Amino acid sequence: MHKYLVVSDTHGRDQNFYDVLDIEEPVDGIIHCGDFEGSEGKFALAANCPVYFVAGNNDFFSDLNRELEFELDGHTFFVTHGHHYYVSMDYESIRSEGIARGADIIIFGHSHKPVAKKIDDVYLFNPGSLSYPRQEGRRPSYLVLLIDDEGQVEYEIKYLESVSYTHLRAHETRHD
Repeated sequence: MHKYLVVSDTHGRDQNFYDVLDIEEPVDGIIHCGDFEGSEGKFALAANCPVYFVAGNNDFFSDLNRELEFELDGHTFFVTHGHHYYVSMDYESIRSEGIARGADIIIFGHSHKPVAKKIDDVYLFNPGSLSYPRQEGRRPSYLVLLIDDEGQVEYEIKYLESVSYTHLRAHETRHD
């Protein structure tokens, strides 16, 4: 089983990322969907695994790519921040783009609202924001993605519960 930590929209509030990393390690990879606001280098150094980072609309001086496509564990990933695909309105544009690129796992951020769904044979994931959540309850969120040796996908949206960001509670677990 391979475990990937998926985060987004940390906006320079780095401690939340480090707390989540401490809780979830070991992980086989970290995917960050952008809006680091200068922390991408520190996050890459803190990771004891491969990182897949994209720049967001607030990463003005970042050298990161705006989009990534890669293969992991028998799946094709398309990762982007999402603002060019109007993800705050709906997911059809980003889903269509991901499918056009051959992706079956599409990961994005920007809206600060967690999403984890499977439409036909395509997964859409948004980990929400670790710093400025906008969903009901406004709890900082992230996603854990598990892929077994046969390519079966499991995912879980998790939330930071307390002001000190030291406790987690699983909110949604899906097995597809």
